Amino acid sequence: MPVADLTIRSLRVRALLAPMRRLLTTASGGVTKAPLVLIDVETAEGVTGIAYVFVPHPAALKAMVALLQDVAGLLQGQKAAPVPIEMLLRKRFMLLNGTGLVTLAIAGIDMALWDAQGKALGAPLARLVGGAVRPVKAYNSTGLGLAGAEKTAKEAVELLEFGFDAIKLRLGYPTIEEDVAVTRAVMRAVPAGTTVMCDFNQALTVPEAIRRGHALDGEGLYWIEEPTRADDYAGNAKIAAALKTAVQIGENFWCASDMAKAIAAGAMDFAMPDLTKIGGVNAWMRCAALAEAHGVPLSTHLFPETSAHLMTATPTAHYLEWVDWANPVLEEPYKVEKGHLVIPDRPGVGMAWNEAVIAKLMAS
Repeated sequence: MPVADLTIRSLRVRALLAPMRRLLTTASGGVTKAPLVLIDVETAEGVTGIAYVFVPHPAALKAMVALLQDVAGLLQGQKAAPVPIEMLLRKRFMLLNGTGLVTLAIAGIDMALWDAQGKALGAPLARLVGGAVRPVKAYNSTGLGLAGAEKTAKEAVELLEFGFDAIKLRLGYPTIEEDVAVTRAVMRAVPAGTTVMCDFNQALTVPEAIRRGHALDGEGLYWIEEPTRADDYAGNAKIAAALKTAVQIGENFWCASDMAKAIAAGAMDFAMPDLTKIGGVNAWMRCAALAEAHGVPLSTHLFPETSAHLMTATPTAHYLEWVDWANPVLEEPYKVEKGHLVIPDRPGVGMAWNEAVIAKLMAS
């Protein structure tokens, strides 16, 4: 992969709560506004790479900003080469075990550096990592929270906007009967042939996940996501072995090594790393290599703009998770056509901030 000769001059970090078009309630909590940290890596050559990080809870926004500001001095004067910078930051935070906000910070810087590289070289990120600028198959994940059968079925039809034929449903109601009833209501509401995934957001014990999975096995769900605690690979393996429906985990892998452990344990049928939780573009490519070596279909979690580029260079690319949470802060949000995210043929990731909107959000 080519690398432009850029030198980091400064790091700009801003935190805000972006309005969401659809509110989302899951078995592990609700999201009403998207806590985002915007990162600008400015170089001495005048090229600025940008990225955003979704922070799982608004209470962590200040800590995330402080962490990024702390490393700004360390980065100043360094060459803007993504892999060496990743190694530098991992060494800096070795004693913090390289997970949580540390990994999110590393990932945000990494993504911004790759954006800068693409801009300097005049090439979209997809081409830099060996892929191509093309539409990427996606499913709509912007809604379908825990809202009961009637409201969820209505929203399921609404989520078929932009030509989507795949959507994700959140489950984990107080009773198994409610989970089955909501699933059936959604299946009746959407056209035949619609792909419906479900996500329990780690809500169940292993025995309960198996019990509910058996009840859902005949309902036509494409996958059951995170039925139990994400880091319980042995438990997830028991669930995957017991169910006919495929099990999907991965959004809580904190590095490629976590994915390797999950594969070794037989913990899932499908995998879906989160671009920031695993550490960014470099880490994604390591996960893609693992997935290819073991024949695991690989989907994404959040960050559709950057993730779409990487999917074009992922041999076992499966589904892109589409959410529009960053749209309010983007000058030109990415388009979805016929259920595919359209990668713009622009240098880097192809994003630009909507500074007028950002100023209003930061002032509110």
